[in-house]
Amino acid sequence: MSVPGVLQQRLSRLLGVEVDEAPAVAAGMAMFFLLFTGYFMLRPVRETMGIAGGVDNLQWLFTGTFVATLAAIPLFGAIAAKASRRRILPWTYGFFALNLLGFAASFSAQPDNPWVERAFYIWLSVFSLLAVSVAWSVLADLFNATQAKRLFGLMAAGLSAGGLAGPLLGVALVATLGHAGLMALATVFLVGSAFAAHYLQRWRDRQPPAPGDEPARRAPLGGNPFAGIGTVLRSPYLLGIAAFVVLLASVTTFLYFEQARLVELNFPDRADQTRLFGTLDFIVQALAILTQLFFTGRIVQRLGLAVLLATVPLVMAFGFLWLALAPTFAVFALVMVTRRAGEYALARPGREMLFTAVAPEAKYKAKNVIDTAVYRGADAISGWVKVGVDALASHPAAAYLVGAGLALLWAWTGISLARAQKKRLVGQAG
Repeated sequence: MSVPGVLQQRLSRLLGVEVDEAPAVAAGMAMFFLLFTGYFMLRPVRETMGIAGGVDNLQWLFTGTFVATLAAIPLFGAIAAKASRRRILPWTYGFFALNLLGFAASFSAQPDNPWVERAFYIWLSVFSLLAVSVAWSVLADLFNATQAKRLFGLMAAGLSAGGLAGPLLGVALVATLGHAGLMALATVFLVGSAFAAHYLQRWRDRQPPAPGDEPARRAPLGGNPFAGIGTVLRSPYLLGIAAFVVLLASVTTFLYFEQARLVELNFPDRADQTRLFGTLDFIVQALAILTQLFFTGRIVQRLGLAVLLATVPLVMAFGFLWLALAPTFAVFALVMVTRRAGEYALARPGREMLFTAVAPEAKYKAKNVIDTAVYRGADAISGWVKVGVDALASHPAAAYLVGAGLALLWAWTGISLARAQKKRLVGQAG
């Protein structure tokens, strides 16, 4: 055997990838890398705009994001109903690319318009969920549950690599291109991500099809634009995933509000804030990519999906209790970095594996409802709950204790879902 062949075999054995799966894994990683490079170039800009509008007004931005998400559901539902499964992502990303070019023109004409800043904050918050949700829907559609355990963590490493490259590009280019230029460049990356997804579909075409699968993949899903909502409400399993997402979003929102408060207190300069957010993003993605490449697949194959879903919530419960005792920025930064890296490397791939056990329509329509409307609804509600807790309690420890309780409930939900998925897969096999 040639030297390249030996190296390929060793790399495949190290990463748990079959030789014929390697092109698909590379395409999946590229899809996430390009998507997240563009997004993470713009994320520090969004965070700075959020603080500029006033920390006390963040709950209004979260509420506006939820309303915008509700408006996006029927739009995506219409695309999913009329387009074939293989075309849902290109159509969705094409629509977002046009939006980004519109924002680039607006920021070029009115760079300091507060309403344009607020609109962009809300738009990017909706985009970050919907675009990622559709990408994961494609993977859940093209790979079975066994493949997902081995490959989803690896492909998610492209997500983290983009999270590393994006902030670096943003910091390096923002002075030259400005915010409008960064948005135009992010559009190029988004279109590239759509091409990588197209290659994934072509790879799937070359694989032996499951009975009746190929005609179904080329046909529209049908139904009405709101069908995903009904699918979620009728399925206890999907409702469980929705509960998992609600608890995840609630814990995240509690930390997000504390982040804004502590950053404003410790870093009053807007340039320092942007640099801090970029630095934290870099650290998070560096930790996540190492975990995704070498540990995520091994954890789920050897210890089970329940461990993948429960680890981050349990660590967060401990983190909230630590913050209640030592509410300093250093402790908070460590907890926040751990949560975000753990979510990217463990909780998110694990959550996406749950969707390998549902029907194709649910992988797109119901999943979209859960990943966007349910997530942003939890954001909005928990944002107001956080404001209420802060108003009733004079010490931030009260919010941290509430967060610890939510994290424990989140862990229990993850364990329950892992068991439910196992039963569903056994039933499908039988």
